[in-house]
Amino acid sequence: MDLRSLQKPLKEHYRSDPQASQITLRAKAGETSVPVACSVDLGRAIYQAEAHPGVGGGGTGACSGDLLLGALAACAQITCQMVAAAMGIPTECIEVTAEGKLDLRGTLGISKDLPVGFESIHVHFDVAAPEATPEQLCALQEKTEQFCVVMQTLTRPPRLETEWVSHAERRRDQL
Repeated sequence: MDLRSLQKPLKEHYRSDPQASQITLRAKAGETSVPVACSVDLGRAIYQAEAHPGVGGGGTGACSGDLLLGALAACAQITCQMVAAAMGIPTECIEVTAEGKLDLRGTLGISKDLPVGFESIHVHFDVAAPEATPEQLCALQEKTEQFCVVMQTLTRPPRLETEWVSHAERRRDQL
């Protein structure tokens, strides 16, 4: 696949019409019959998620931390592949592993001194590119980390807003 040819018309379109480059991604989680699980609808696929066994989940489905790390690993891997292709670096294999460390005592409210959520995240890239020079590999790392959307989002968190609507308010608005 020639990535440059694939992206060229997209880049030209976004340069001539910057508004066309602005997208909104959406994920919607819905309640299931048990309080430790939900379905997550991404518009193109529906995934089942559940609480981690360490906070009462069954342990058979992905927890939200798994999904976050999975999104990071997938984004980093695909970005690395695309950057390698754009730079003309032939690769035999690219694998990315994302690991996050957290203390569930924070999540369960046992200790107010511990954060709720990940304390650290480590991303390991295993790149087999025997023909690449050290300079190419350095540039591959730099560009991959620069253009990985999930990595950049975690590094520089966006403004996060919440909105709560009760069913009573919704029914009142509909009348």
